[in-house]
Amino acid sequence: MTVAVTPHPQVDRSAGVTAPAGFRAAGVIAGIKPAGKPDLTVVVNDGPYDLAAGVFTTNKVKAAPVLWSQQVLTTGKLKAVVLNSGGANACTGPEGFQDTHKTAEELAAILGIGAIEVGVCSTGLIGERLPMDKLLPGLKAAVDALGNAAEHGLAAATAVMTTDNVPKQAVFKHPDGWSIGGFAKGSGMCAPNMATMLSVITTDAIVDQPHLDHVLRNAVGKTFNRLDVDGGTSTNDTVLLLSSGASGVAVPVDEFEAALTALAADLVKQLQADAEGVTKHVSITVKNAATEAEAVAAAKVVAEDNLCKTAFFASDPNWGRIAMAVGNAPTAFDPSLLDITLNGAAICVAGGKGVDRSEADLSGLEIDVVIDLHAGSASATVLTTDLSHAYVEENSAYSS
Repeated sequence: MTVAVTPHPQVDRSAGVTAPAGFRAAGVIAGIKPAGKPDLTVVVNDGPYDLAAGVFTTNKVKAAPVLWSQQVLTTGKLKAVVLNSGGANACTGPEGFQDTHKTAEELAAILGIGAIEVGVCSTGLIGERLPMDKLLPGLKAAVDALGNAAEHGLAAATAVMTTDNVPKQAVFKHPDGWSIGGFAKGSGMCAPNMATMLSVITTDAIVDQPHLDHVLRNAVGKTFNRLDVDGGTSTNDTVLLLSSGASGVAVPVDEFEAALTALAADLVKQLQADAEGVTKHVSITVKNAATEAEAVAAAKVVAEDNLCKTAFFASDPNWGRIAMAVGNAPTAFDPSLLDITLNGAAICVAGGKGVDRSEADLSGLEIDVVIDLHAGSASATVLTTDLSHAYVEENSAYSS
C-alpha cells in the first residue's frame, strides 16, 4: 500500500493554511456566486521567506489563472495567492487572461507588493468570464478579513468550494517546532495529473526553493495524482506550496518530503470522501507489476471503468469486470497468474474462480481491491469512488 492510504499520527484536521507561522488567510462573500455563498479566498505569506512551488494540470486546455501562476512561479517566489470559486475563467481567451492579470494587480496594490508575487486560482463553470465588478471589490474585503487564527484558515478552505459538501483542511505539526498546513477542494472532474482540484499548502519550515519544488512534485505524484474519481482532468488543477521560513528551523529534505506527503495524503482522503455522489470509498492496489508506472496504469483503468464502478455501487463482487479492465490496461502480465482479492477474499486465483463470491462482503463504505499481476515487484494504489445514481443526477441536473 502507498502513503496515499496510510494514516499519519502527526496529521489532523483542526487547522489548515494558517497553522504554520507567517501566514494569514481569509475567505469572504464577494458575490461571484449568485447564491451568496463564500467565493473568494486570499492567503498571504508574511515571511521572512517567500519561496514557492507549484504543480498544475496536464490538460492541454489550461485556464487563464493556470497560465498566469505558471508564469509568475518561474521566479520561485509568491507572497500571496487569490482563489475564487463560482467561475473557472477557462476558455475565455485573451480577455480572461487580462481578468486574471487585473486580479493579481489589484491584490498586489492593496498589499503593497508586485503582481508578479501573486498566484491566482479559479474554479467553477468553464467558458464564462468572471464578474470582475464583484471580484475586485471583494479583494479589499478579503484583505480586511485576513487573520492567522484557525477560523481564518477554515474560512479560506470554505470559500473555494464548488460542488464540495464540506471544507477540507489538514495540518502536520512537528515536535521540533515547524509545521505544514493546507486546504484542498474538489469533488468531481477529478483525475488530478493532477479535479477541478485546487490546493494551497503552507509551511514555516526552511527549505530552499529547488528542493521545495522537488518534494512537491514527488508528494503530488504519490497522493493527488493517485486519486481518480471520474477520469476527468480539469483545466484548472493547481497545487501551490508556500514557505515562510518563520519557524527558523531548517528541515532535512527527506524529512520534509515525508511530512508533506503525509499531509497531502490526508487531503486526498478528504477529497475522496466528499466526491460527487460517493457511497463507496474504493482503494485499488496493483502489486507485483513490472514497473510502478504499469501498476498505476492498471489501477487507473479499473478506477475509471464504469462497469467496475457500478459494481462497486451495487456492493457486487463481480471480479470478472475487474479482470476485464486490467486486461485492457497498458500493463504486461500473464492472465493465467492473475489474482484479485476483494476486502480480503481471494475471489480470483490464477486467472480463474477463487473463493465463493459470498465471501467478499462489499456492503460497507470501504472497498479494498488488491490485484496481483505476478509480473515484477512494483506496486501502486489509486483511490476512487463508485458510480452512483446521485453522481449521475448531480452532473446532469446543472452546470458545475
